[in-house]
Amino acid sequence: MQLTAHRGVSRLAPENTIAAFQLAVDFKVPWIELDVQLSSDHTPIVIHDFTVNRCTNGRGKVKNLSSNELKKLDAGIWFGDQFENETIPTLEQVLNLVKANNTSLNIELKVENDADAALLCAQVATLIEVNQIDQDLLLFSSFSTLALLEMKQRLPTIRRGQLWRDLPKDALSVLNQIDAYSVHCDYRFIDKQNIEFLHHENYRVFCYTVNFSELAQPMIAGGIDNIITDCPHDLNIQK
Repeated sequence: MQLTAHRGVSRLAPENTIAAFQLAVDFKVPWIELDVQLSSDHTPIVIHDFTVNRCTNGRGKVKNLSSNELKKLDAGIWFGDQFENETIPTLEQVLNLVKANNTSLNIELKVENDADAALLCAQVATLIEVNQIDQDLLLFSSFSTLALLEMKQRLPTIRRGQLWRDLPKDALSVLNQIDAYSVHCDYRFIDKQNIEFLHHENYRVFCYTVNFSELAQPMIAGGIDNIITDCPHDLNIQK
């Protein structure tokens, strides 16, 4: 069983920033999870929401702002004064951070509508190839099955994980279609029976977002493979 730092160590630093990712590296968390989408000039940008409103001092949709406009925003002051002037990172920055530290990276492909999937996947794939990232360090995840199918075509040797809240009835059909490595579900909607079923079908099982030790233990007892958490430094678990 392994831990993933959800948007970095987002309990101690602003989510999806270099500060949060660096903490994950410092704490030797084996996995980092982040969210990626495109700016108006098609640069892969690391941010969760489709707008910058919640986690920066700016306003507007990410896809309507250029990478230069996004870099000028303060993505840290909302979290605490000590993070003033923390910026929104590019995916390329984080790829080079994990490459330098041999940390595994779960890249969640954020797709607002299916029309965005092909271009996002093309841009992300190009960055990975240009920066010569070890593909064994990477995993693509998404709620968009179409995005995962795109990545299957572009970078077939990089693992793919389907994100769901809970398992749909056609789960196995979808997982077979994308040739999935893993299934990622809300911990509140997955149990030992689900985990055993997916393991029997040779899929790894990740759960999100577990921030209390007492909630982690049933997942571990059920055989979960990876727990995604905001506080990997503080989750007291018995593996």
